[in-house]
Amino acid sequence: MTGTAHYTFFLLREFTHLAFSCAVEPLRIANYVSGRPLYRWTLASEDGHSATCSNGSVTLTDQGLEPTRHADRLFVISGTNVQNLTSAPVLAWLRRERAAGTPLGAICSGAYVLAKAGFLDDVETAVHWAWHDLFTEEFPDVRLVRNVFAAREKIITASGGTAAADLMLHLIGRDHGKNLATEVADQMVYNAVREGTAAQRVSIQSRHGMRNQHLMRAIAMMEKTIETPISPSLIAEDLGISTRQLERLFGRYLNSTPKHYFMEMRLHRAQNLLLQTEQSITEIAMACGFQTTSHFSRVFRAHFGTSPVQKRVTRG
Repeated sequence: MTGTAHYTFFLLREFTHLAFSCAVEPLRIANYVSGRPLYRWTLASEDGHSATCSNGSVTLTDQGLEPTRHADRLFVISGTNVQNLTSAPVLAWLRRERAAGTPLGAICSGAYVLAKAGFLDDVETAVHWAWHDLFTEEFPDVRLVRNVFAAREKIITASGGTAAADLMLHLIGRDHGKNLATEVADQMVYNAVREGTAAQRVSIQSRHGMRNQHLMRAIAMMEKTIETPISPSLIAEDLGISTRQLERLFGRYLNSTPKHYFMEMRLHRAQNLLLQTEQSITEIAMACGFQTTSHFSRVFRAHFGTSPVQKRVTRG
């Protein structure tokens, strides 16, 4: 690539500062290491003056919702309160930019904004793992991946946090060669650069120091059947082991039982949906495999110490 690439970063209020820094700093360092202006960037916000991030610090911005004048890429960066801060003017601006031919991208929950605008249907999308439950319910046509970033599509996405650095190093390597990307990573003292296909979360195997394939398959089955939970006996039968053997595996490696582990998985998904969506309590109960709202509320209170209604009221 020749010339200077121009990226615009749109900072939605309460954006994640870590993701923003990890996106911009590799570009700055690429300029420093190469001794050439390979990249320049413009910061945009809804009011055109500044954007306050989730840790309270304020970043001055260069423009508001005016045309980006055909930036090489427009990235949306946001944070945990994205549903309440994605306004109609912002969506209209993004639609104008897309119509003008500006390539788009998103970092962290910025993918929510693009999905809300209708841009991510049938697009391979990386978004922070905490948002996967919401996307599954609200944007079922988005092709979610659990990777750190997705850069094979016209719209590219990074899951958030340090994944933004991985994406930028990938783009630097694509534009100017792997050697420069490696030099930038060295300057960042970043020796764990990940490819896009790397998983976002520490695997259960790594977290618990085990490699038992029966247990891995059992957990995968649970994740796929949250809406219609299957019994431990059916899981064991599918694995070709006894229910008692399955119970011993969960006790040995996870200090739990299959039934208790599955219930916790369903309840944590319910909590995510309560905090991130406007679905009714009944809809969330059904999405997490509970036949009645009363049973869901009772189990939820026993686990979290508060009712689903109270959890939603206090989510702000």
